[in-house]
Amino acid sequence: MTAAALPRLPVAAGVIELDLTGMTCASCAGRIEKALARVPGVESASVNLATGTATLQAPASATAAAIAAVEGAGYGAALKGDRPAAVPEHGRGIAKVLLAAALTVPLVLPMAISLAGIHWMLPAWLQASLATPVQFILGAPFYVGAWKALRARAGNMDLLVAIGTSAAYFLSLHLWLARGEAHLYFEASAAVITLVLLGKWLEARAKGKTTEALRALAALRPEKARILDGGVERDVPIDRLRVGDVLVILPGERIPADAIVTEGESHADESLVTGESLPVSKASRDTLAAGTINGEGRLVARTTAIGAASLLGRIIASVESAQAAKAPIQRLVDRVSEVFVPIILLIAGITFVAWGLSSGDWTAATLHAVAVLVIACPCALGLATPTAVMAGTGVAARHGILIRDAQALELAHRVRVVAFDKTGTLTEGKPRLARVIARKGPGLPSAEDGGRADVLRLAAALQQGSTHPLARAVLRAARDERVPLPPATAAKAVPGRGVEAEVKGRRLALASDRWAAELGAEGRGVLEPEAAVLRASGHSLAWLVEAEPSARVLGLLAFADRVRPDAAAIVAHLRALDITPVMLTGDHEGAARAVASTLGIDDFRAGLLPEDKAAAIGELRRRYGPVAMVGDGINDAPALAAADVGIAMGGGTDVAMHAAGITLVRGEPALVADAIEISRRTYAKIRQNLFWAFVYNLVGVPLAALGLLNPVVAGAAMALSSVSVVSNALLLARWRPAKPDPGAAP
Repeated sequence: MTAAALPRLPVAAGVIELDLTGMTCASCAGRIEKALARVPGVESASVNLATGTATLQAPASATAAAIAAVEGAGYGAALKGDRPAAVPEHGRGIAKVLLAAALTVPLVLPMAISLAGIHWMLPAWLQASLATPVQFILGAPFYVGAWKALRARAGNMDLLVAIGTSAAYFLSLHLWLARGEAHLYFEASAAVITLVLLGKWLEARAKGKTTEALRALAALRPEKARILDGGVERDVPIDRLRVGDVLVILPGERIPADAIVTEGESHADESLVTGESLPVSKASRDTLAAGTINGEGRLVARTTAIGAASLLGRIIASVESAQAAKAPIQRLVDRVSEVFVPIILLIAGITFVAWGLSSGDWTAATLHAVAVLVIACPCALGLATPTAVMAGTGVAARHGILIRDAQALELAHRVRVVAFDKTGTLTEGKPRLARVIARKGPGLPSAEDGGRADVLRLAAALQQGSTHPLARAVLRAARDERVPLPPATAAKAVPGRGVEAEVKGRRLALASDRWAAELGAEGRGVLEPEAAVLRASGHSLAWLVEAEPSARVLGLLAFADRVRPDAAAIVAHLRALDITPVMLTGDHEGAARAVASTLGIDDFRAGLLPEDKAAAIGELRRRYGPVAMVGDGINDAPALAAADVGIAMGGGTDVAMHAAGITLVRGEPALVADAIEISRRTYAKIRQNLFWAFVYNLVGVPLAALGLLNPVVAGAAMALSSVSVVSNALLLARWRPAKPDPGAAP
């Protein structure tokens, strides 16, 4: 990556993130969201069941009130990072499952061997002794959760499990103590709790895998850094590193912070941060990204960003933000979850009464009602969307595609047209200064070289401090020709037009064709014949204009930029995905036509100002459908914001990345098709998950109500529903970007 290509990913302001405890299903998440929405100062609140987090758009002063609101709703909350790491469910959870299974197996065994014609039953006192600790000790969290739900006048999964298993347990107790019956149902209550505990453990274990990409990124931070202090090398803890420190990075070491190389040559393995599989050469003035691995050479570098401000820190923050966000489709799930538990309680009540009145067997009626309560688990509904989003954003980040919000991930699958900016996106973005032409005449640049050096000197002075590709080309030419640059003051970029500043008391502008025409610059016609020839050959032009006292042209600069070697294959790849490529550029017609013709792009618009690009997005949406915009500059920001999905190149400006929902860390347009592909895969997983979550309930609840499922089978089905949804989402981890055919014809 070059210095210009190192993304400075934006950090959200006015955002509060909370770690939550006590949630068991989508109903819990919905209840917390409602409680947070009522807190003064909270503009919006989103609760993610899969990550156990809440994201609030609110000032920091609302933190205490937000935590109090969550606790008032019956759950736990702490500012993200304040709470000590919890004991992994893999360890503590499995111990509970094994203990519950040890107590439950003897209860279920007689039912299992009865299938072989062997009729044997444990004594009633032994059944009660085995079931009681499962019901009231291992099952205690369900009672706690149910009590909290009742206090909040709401329902959740804990309430369904607590009511269902309690009904089976106390029915058995009644049949034994009051009626002396030997056929009891302790095994149903114990087996359901055991299966639910097993399901929750498997679910937690599977959910942990959806954040593996995030944990892998976090693990890239080394614990120590080697700095050069007064000519002496010494190791310091990573948290004591400061911007401006001089780092010494030995071969094979992980780079501790973003930095610029000041000495040495090497290669860097950036695969885990940017997705770039090949080592990237590094020499003086090249950038290094935190978390990447130095290759064969010793490097000395000066830190430019540390910790959360580094590229690695911003990537982690962006992935966390995307995984905590709520996809638009989740709103449907939330509405269903709000009424789900009350409806299930109503169905269970109707089942109990209907079976009791019709058959007179109130014992069977109780068991059928218990089966309804147990199989109807809203967990699968709550996990269907966020687990897919977590898996999708995680695998995308591993391949250099940074998806900042779940909405962009969901919407990208519908994109039917991709609008590209030209410079730096379809072209290499490293134009060279091909011609410098001075206008001749009194008071105009003149020297032995015809005034060329004067025009170059003034143009380069104007561009000092600019990161625009054309500015770099001018500055590079001035540096190569050792042209001294006078200072420039009051410099101002005019998006879509050019730049202006004062140089030695003269107000100068380096203007596009459009701006030069708007300024009415005198003398433009003198150079127009040469300008027309350059335009026709695909060159980009900039006019050096003295703006005051009256605008007049001093000279003309012509730039040539090469088309990316893989651009034609990228366009062909998009067409294969049934997506129409379009080019929007502020450059003139000739340059745009030359690039479009080379790449086989039929629809292009040239000479566009930033507001023109935004308007073009609206027109493309009406003509084709949902639009993605790909750009990297300030002038692309309005179009990126106007598009259904904004995609920023990683080497672009902060403004562009703030306006975009997706950032391509490597700045390679080939990742555009990959971003759309991972969106399509993720959305397909969301739909599959929601389908199975609804099917479990649409099929299971009627079967249980009709008496075709006993509580044990219902408990197993309920546990399986959550596990299958999370496991299906994890299949996204196998996704790999498709390699476009470099020989594809445009």
